Amino acid sequence: MELGSREAFDRAGTLGVEEEFYVVDGTGRPTAGTDELVYGADPPAVLADRLDHELFKCVVETQTPTVGSVSAAGDAVTEVRTALLEHAREHGYDVAAAGLHPAARWRELEHAEKPRYRSQLDRIRYPQHRNTTAGLHVHVGIDDADKAVWVADELRWYVPVMLALSANSPFWNGFDTGLASARGKVFEGLPNTGIPTAFGDFETFRSFERTMVETGSIDDRGELWYDVRPHSEHGTVEVRAPDGQADPERVLAFVEYTAALVEDLTARYEDGEAGHDHRREPLDENKWRAIRYGHDTALLDRDCEETVPLGELVDREASRLGVSGIRSLYDAESGADRQRRLLADEGLDGLCAGLLARDAQ
Repeated sequence: MELGSREAFDRAGTLGVEEEFYVVDGTGRPTAGTDELVYGADPPAVLADRLDHELFKCVVETQTPTVGSVSAAGDAVTEVRTALLEHAREHGYDVAAAGLHPAARWRELEHAEKPRYRSQLDRIRYPQHRNTTAGLHVHVGIDDADKAVWVADELRWYVPVMLALSANSPFWNGFDTGLASARGKVFEGLPNTGIPTAFGDFETFRSFERTMVETGSIDDRGELWYDVRPHSEHGTVEVRAPDGQADPERVLAFVEYTAALVEDLTARYEDGEAGHDHRREPLDENKWRAIRYGHDTALLDRDCEETVPLGELVDREASRLGVSGIRSLYDAESGADRQRRLLADEGLDGLCAGLLARDAQ
């Protein structure tokens, strides 16, 4: 049984980015391609040990190397994406990115054969069988385990802000859900998801992690699929809230924001701040608002006492932290609005083409 340790938290400020993508055919529709791309052919060197598949054979995940700055993360994201696109196209596939692919009908798609996923399918059943989601995960290194838990606890309020800005999955299983991020609700059908309660310190988190593994509630610690979590193997705080994005500039906006938040919260922890004692329920309300309305939402403020429009929150955050990417995200057309516009103007073929991943502008 593998469990995390305090010793894993030994580096501050490092960054790593994980992206989940859809393998698509020449029409832009999801297709089973991971057997060939992951197992049947040697990927480019930059993808060695950084390319894996997910639950469905139409979903792959890439990981960047661990880097030391936002600019280096941008270079790494571009390099990995370029390699993935070249690898896929050499074998007759292409790659798309969104929180959910509008043409992905889960009953018609093949599941991966890896024993870990077969175990999940057998144990979780329907919620996992339909889980065609794809997201963006950002890791930030923390040099102290208790600090990492405190930072993750504080980040819970920011999760809905990121989800609202990223909302890019209005369609699921072939229909318009009426949501901006249907991925947010589909994924919450799984156990151990959503916004977690506050853990307070590393021993409390590690005790929970151990209990879940030892009681057979999860097969391994990676099945704690919360929107933000201390990663007790990598020594990071991992933010898992955003929908997948076709545009790498949008990805980097979330990397920039997450890195700035962790830097700010780390300083607050080291200054002895007490933090916020948020219950899970108002944070869940904020997440629901982000799922439903995306860019058009208004969220409960940090004290959970009044609502503030997302645009006002973005302006506050951008000014407070000295970041620009999230303001650009908010000012641009949302992913959900863009998908609906493409479908209305160009049909499903145009929408599928519009979701093809890009490596650089």
